[in-house]
Order: sequence, then structure tokens, then C-alpha cells
Amino acid sequence: MARIVVIGAGVGGLATAARLAVSGHDVTVFERSDTVGGKLGRYVHDTPAGSFHFDTGPSLLTLPQVFHDLFEATGAKLDEYLDLAPLDPIVRHVFPGGGPTLDSCADPDEFAARIGGTLGGRSADDWQRLWRRAARVWEASHRDILRRTVDSPRDLAALAWRLGDLAAIGPGRTLRGLGRSHLSDPRLRMLLDRYATYTGADPRRAPAALVAVPYAELTFGGWYLRGGLATLADALLSRCLDLGVTVRTGETVTRIDAAGGRVHGVRLAGVAAPVAADVVVANADALTVYRDLLPHPRRLAALTDRSLAGFVLLLGVRGGSGLAHHNVFFPGDYDAEFDAVFGDPGRGIRARPATDPTVFVTVADDPTARPDGHEAWFVLVNAARHGTATGAVDWRRPGLADAYADRILDVLAERGADVRDRLVFREIRTPADLAAATAAPGGSIYGTAGGLLRPANRGPAHGLWLVGGSSHPGGGLPMVTMSAQIVADEIGPAW
Repeated sequence: MARIVVIGAGVGGLATAARLAVSGHDVTVFERSDTVGGKLGRYVHDTPAGSFHFDTGPSLLTLPQVFHDLFEATGAKLDEYLDLAPLDPIVRHVFPGGGPTLDSCADPDEFAARIGGTLGGRSADDWQRLWRRAARVWEASHRDILRRTVDSPRDLAALAWRLGDLAAIGPGRTLRGLGRSHLSDPRLRMLLDRYATYTGADPRRAPAALVAVPYAELTFGGWYLRGGLATLADALLSRCLDLGVTVRTGETVTRIDAAGGRVHGVRLAGVAAPVAADVVVANADALTVYRDLLPHPRRLAALTDRSLAGFVLLLGVRGGSGLAHHNVFFPGDYDAEFDAVFGDPGRGIRARPATDPTVFVTVADDPTARPDGHEAWFVLVNAARHGTATGAVDWRRPGLADAYADRILDVLAERGADVRDRLVFREIRTPADLAAATAAPGGSIYGTAGGLLRPANRGPAHGLWLVGGSSHPGGGLPMVTMSAQIVADEIGPAW
């Protein structure tokens, strides 16, 4: 039996802790916040009309089998803890210029029919051709990448991909390039481009292999958890406690002790004595690990390409809207948005708030989320990370957040979703707020911008492992949960 310390009680940390505990290890989780869940946050705003409840992190659960597997591996049934509700549409896409809307769904044939009915038969044929390629990419990725450690480019090169798999994955090709070669309708290309943002990336630079992301979402479905996505964190905490894991909130790990090529424990803020450990699992951004907890200049140098962040409005709205659970309002010029969010540091062009951004609106049809006769709107736009570097924006600058919130409400009004005169309240969450709440450097949601090669799960010292959205296989709830399985399997059972 190993003494194992898990740094961080996000989904990756809790899932790893549960798997290791059921394997017979002595597991302690340290979480700097007073609550568990990490970026899977929640917020409640009380008003005279009643309480509004918000998921402040992920709003969609995909690949539900990953979570069924997790709970079964730890001796429980997912359905005993969580109430999954399938979504149709998964996302409602509102195209620019007063154009048509397109509702995605988990039936590929039905979605192709919806594309045909909205955008024409040629567009439906294009999408089905892309889908055949996406299926090949998904199968190769799931088989060779998503369920094993990938520690270096050599590991990727050594994978026994068949020639057909390599052709489908298209090494060196971008998601934007893939869309241009397969999709004749610019609106469908815009829909595909958006999936690069699921990994915090610019579609003009993101690898074409990210076509596996929409494939997973639109083949296996999108789900809501009644009561909010944060109930997943509650369920994982319950599993950990039932399995004997010690979870200590309000405790900040300041350093990982390592010597002689292996870890020996961790140090806590305000505590003189070290906490001994045979294994340390860091559910923290890889940048935080290699800059602060266990400085490692070479690994740190590989983490400069940071993912995008998000600017959020939490709105209490009087009356109904007729919106779907998830809604995307696209801009007229998608490239201008990415130019603003990422800037061009190499040419000295600063990142800045996008003046005409894509707006993502979540309106949960859940009576526990809002008072009768009201809606709780979670509004998200892509944003530059917080900071003073050329590729960042100082979101603490006086007046900036309020002015940008006004602009987003104006954009929604221009696109047919005007709620400015129906607001009960408005709250703002900037990338600076996310950084402060979750210790995500700059508020970058996914660590480094998405690519085939993420920071390795295996750390530079024996006994150090990384899990979570900033490490392999990447961000998003199912990928984070897969990273937990990868690490737990590599550590192995106590017997």
C-alpha cells in the first residue's frame, strides 16, 4: 500500500483518488479551495423572486460511458448518484446575418437531414463525407491515444497507426484546412471551427485530428445532469469518502518534495512539517506544477502556448426566451475574433476583447435552476487570458469588465436575443476571476492550447503524475476522467 497525495480536488483529482483507494492505497487529497470540483463550479444568486443556480464551468457531459465505467470501477452505479438527461438539440447554432438556425443531435443521419433541410443537399453530402473521416480519426485516437500514456513525440510516432488512420488524422493539417477541403458552405465550416475552442485553440492552428471532438459529441450524445453539472463533483466526493479517501479542503500545497530522482511528499502553506508520500498526483495546471511546485525549466518552456480563457455573464432573466439548452450566436467575421483573443505576440500585436464575438448561451430547462417565470442565463465568450503580456489582457483594468459586459448584451440584442430590459441581475466573471478561484494561470481554461501532444501524465521525478485538463489526453470532463484512469492504471494496485 502506497501513501498517495493528490493535489487538487477537481474532477481529475477526485476520480484518480477514488480509483486508487479502491485499489488499496492510502490516499489524501489536498484542495486549496473550501469546496471541491475545481473548474466544475457552481454559483447561487438569491433574489426576492427566488434563487438562481448556475454551473460556472462545463455545461455539457459527453461520452457518458466514461463515467459509468468510473463508478463501476469504484463499486457503484452512476445512476445511483446522478440523473442524466439527454439533450436534443445538443447545441442550437444561430448563424450570422439573420440566417437560419441549425440544431445538432446525436443521430448522425438525423443531423445530416437537418443540415439538408437548413443548408441544402450539397451541405448534407459534404457533412456525411467529413463524418466518415471523423469516424476514422475517432477510432484511431480512442484506440491509440486517449487510453494510454503519451510522454513524447516519439511515443506518438511509434504508435502503430495504419496508413488509412494516418491519412485521416492528417498530421500537419489544421482543423480549418480540413473544413475548407470538405465543406462548401461557410456556415458549416464555422460550426466545425468552433470545436477547436473546446481545447482552447485557434482553428487556424489546431490540428485536423480535433475533428474527433464533434464526432464524439454528435455520435454518443450530449447530456445535462439535473441539478447542474456540479452534482458530478458531489458524487465523486461521496465515492471518495465512502472508499476511505481523506479530503482536506482549504489546504494549499506549496511545494512537491523530491530528491534522488523521486518524490518524497509535499509541503503545505503555514505548516512546517512535510507530508510524506510515496506518490504525488498533481491535479493542477502543468504550468503551476513546473513553475511553482516542482520547478523544471525544460518542461516549463514547452508550456508557453496558452489556451484561450472565457468572459462570463451570469444573468437572471424575467420571462421565457424560447432558447435551447445550449445556443451559439456566431459573428460575421470569425477570424477577427481569434485575431483579437490570441493577438500576434510575434508581431507585437496585443490580444484584446473581441468586439463582435461568438456568444454561447446556456439556459437550463431545470426548475431547480431558477424561480418560476424566470431563466438563469450563463453567457460565455472566448477571451484572452488575464495578464500583462502581449498575448493577454489585463481584465482588472478599471471599467473594462463592465464595458465589455455591456457590449456582449448589445451583441445578443443585435442577434435577436435582447434581454437588457428583463434583467433581474447581472454578474461578471472575467479570466482574472477564474485564475483567482481555481489557480488556473491567467484563467486559461485548458492550460496549453489544444494539440495532439499534451503535457505528459508521467512527471520528471519517479512517483510524480499529472492529471486533469492541462495534461494528456486533454480538457473536457470525459478526457479529464480518462486521464485519471490512465494514471491510476500506471500506478497500479497496492497488492
